[in-house]
Parts: sequence; structure tokens; C-alpha cells
Amino acid sequence: MTAQGNSSRTKRPAAAVPATRAPETPDGGLSRRRLLGTAGAAGAAGLVAGAAGGAATGAALRDEPAALTTVGATRVPFHGTHQAGITTPLQAAGHLAAFDLAAGAGRAEAAALMRRWSRTAARLTAGEPATDGDTGIALDAGPSSLTVTFGFGRTFFDRTGLTTRRPEALAPLPAFSADALDPRRGDGDLWIQIGADDALVAYHALRALVRDAADTASVRWQARGFNRTPGATASPMTARNLMGQVDGTNNPRPSDDDFAARVFVPASGSPEWMADGSYAVFRRIRMLLDRWEQLGLARQEKVIGRRKSDGAPLSGGGERTPVDLAKMGADGALAIAGDAHVRVAAPESNGGAAMLRRPFSYDDGLRDDGAPDAGLLFVAWQADPLKGFVPVQRKLDRGDGLSRFLSHEASALWAVPGGAAEGEYVGQRLLEG
Repeated sequence: MTAQGNSSRTKRPAAAVPATRAPETPDGGLSRRRLLGTAGAAGAAGLVAGAAGGAATGAALRDEPAALTTVGATRVPFHGTHQAGITTPLQAAGHLAAFDLAAGAGRAEAAALMRRWSRTAARLTAGEPATDGDTGIALDAGPSSLTVTFGFGRTFFDRTGLTTRRPEALAPLPAFSADALDPRRGDGDLWIQIGADDALVAYHALRALVRDAADTASVRWQARGFNRTPGATASPMTARNLMGQVDGTNNPRPSDDDFAARVFVPASGSPEWMADGSYAVFRRIRMLLDRWEQLGLARQEKVIGRRKSDGAPLSGGGERTPVDLAKMGADGALAIAGDAHVRVAAPESNGGAAMLRRPFSYDDGLRDDGAPDAGLLFVAWQADPLKGFVPVQRKLDRGDGLSRFLSHEASALWAVPGGAAEGEYVGQRLLEG
């Protein structure tokens, strides 16, 4: 969006729908109001073009800007108690990127970078151009639910001389027997998670933030992901992964009494600069899709423990029916197999451990052997990874039937501080405290 583009944006009439992120349904999906708003806006536009083509053409020749549709107009505020992109409903496009500080860059340079990044993110999430020299990649688009989330890796504290303020929870993740990790695609000093409901808006944010890093930090690795586009289903529903399975049914929900305690560091937590923050575990998990797709439907459902059609547990009921781990089938065997993914991952099997999973799917083409290089950019949020991700992954590592169809190829852990207030930047309490 160039300066000229920004000028045209100021002439656009107010959008016909609210310019804030639609409320999340209990299952993390889209509200019915938002879904119908999207369909209605698109449908109305189609009717005008079909029934009054001459009038529409005349308006185009007069260069009268049209209101943004629901998807484009939806805005997620950057400032707040928590950073956006943690409990925000899943977006259609995403980028994850890790950065390493340049040689000689220390605390002062890192603070200046976080100040630039926070300023740019606040502008972009409001639908404004990044700078006067904006690239124009997302010209004419609205904010499209853009979120930008920042985190600090373990090595960041060494590079900035802040080792005494490094959280204990940021200790290295333990090794797991199924890991086949590529260190070039994991870890890093700084981390950015970008999400948006428009791919160009998401990429525009990535380019702007990379440019902001300039000589202070360079990209260590990046990954591009996607989810279903809002409004693509007849009604809001839990997302599916590339195995075709409904994925995320058993996530903690904001309506749960213990949701905040599971996901966010309490205001009285330690260290104090992490108050209202969270810890993000990242795993690049390649799905062995050729092997998976050779299984019949019944066998796939047994491996997962849920029906593929609607996500309902094999113990009966609908998607939201609690899994009955003790139920026996007509054949006298457990309805949910002993190594089924839902059994091994269930909080009941892990001392109550749970985390908020918020992943993106990815497709990086074909490997040299012709197999799909595709799977899940797994991101899990929790108040303490030693009480969330680690116990669950240890259990999965020992006995998950799904593990035969997965390859864990990259890993990272990030301390994600609380949100910034107006006039502040993310991480200010750490870098200036």
C-alpha cells in the first residue's frame, strides 16, 4: 500500500459490517453471524452485478470505492492484555519465522527492533500501510484479521545479556525417541507468528517485518501454512488437517473455568515480565500421507479414535461428546483402542495436562523420493510447557498409534510476553525493566 493507496483508503465508505474480529464459537470456529455476514456480502455483490450490470459498470467507471467485505474488514486489535494470535480464531494463511540477532547486536539493538516491529504490526493490523515506502503488496485489502505475535527464544537472553531474567520454563525441551530434527529449521533468538484471512495480507506483513529487521537480525528459518478459508463450510466447524481428520475438538475453550490458568502466565507469575504471556511450542510435523492413505477408513478411524465424517469419538455421540475411555464394543474390546491418538493424548491419560493447539497445515511440494512434503506446523500454547506439552508428548512418544504416520522434523520453544498497551512495544518490560 503506497502513500497513494492510503489516500484512496481514506475515501472508502465505512464497511457494511463490524471491523473487529467476529466472536469465537466454543469450538474455536466462526460465529454464525460472521458466516452469514460473509455469505450475505458476497451474495449481494453477485446479485447487483447480475441484475444491474449497467449500473455496476457505471459505478466502476466513476471509480467509486466499494465497502470491504466481511473478511477484508475484520480487524483484530494489536494492543491488549495478551498478544493477539493466541486465542484468535484460526486464520486462513500464516507465516512462522525465526530470526537470529546480528553479531554485535545486543539489548539496545533488540529493544529498538521490537519497537519498530510493534509499530509496524500495529499499523498493519489496523489496515494501514507499514510505512510511507510501503511495498503495496496488499494494496486495496483491509486488515483481514491480521495478527502478529512475537516471542523470545532461549538464546535471545544470552545475546542480550539478560540470562538472569530468562524464565525457568524456557529450558530446552527434552529429546523424544521419534524426533528427526533439523536444527536449521528450529530454534532462533526471535520468533514471529503471522496469521490473516488473506494470503497477500499475511505475506505483506512478513515482508514489512523482515525489512524492519534490517541489519539487526536475519531470518533463520521460515514456514508458510494455511487453514480453511472462513465461510468455506455451510456452518462453522472444527478445522481438518491434511489427513482429513477433524483436528482440535478437545482443545481447551475460553469458556472453561481453567482456560486462562492453562494458557497464560498469571499476573503474579515469575518472571514478572512474562505476566499475561504464554509459552509457544513449535513442531514441524511431516505427515506420511502416502502410507496413511493406504489405510481403509475404518483403520484410520481406529488409529485416531474418532469418526472421520464428523469427529465423533468411537465411544459414541457427537463431536462434542466426551470420550468414554472405558467403553467396550460389541466384540468385547475397547471402543477406543489402547494406542488410539485420542486416548493417549487425553488429559485423563496425562495427569490433566492440556495445551491450546493452534496449528497451520503446510505443503512444501514433493521430496526427492516423490513423497509429499506436507503436514502440520504445530503450535501449542500453555502457561508452562513442562506441565502442558512435555508430559503429553512423552506419552505420545511411547504409545501413540498415529506416530507411525508422522515425522517430527523441527522444534522450538518461545517465551511470548503479554500484550503491549498503546504507546508501548512488545517485550518492553523485559528490555527496559
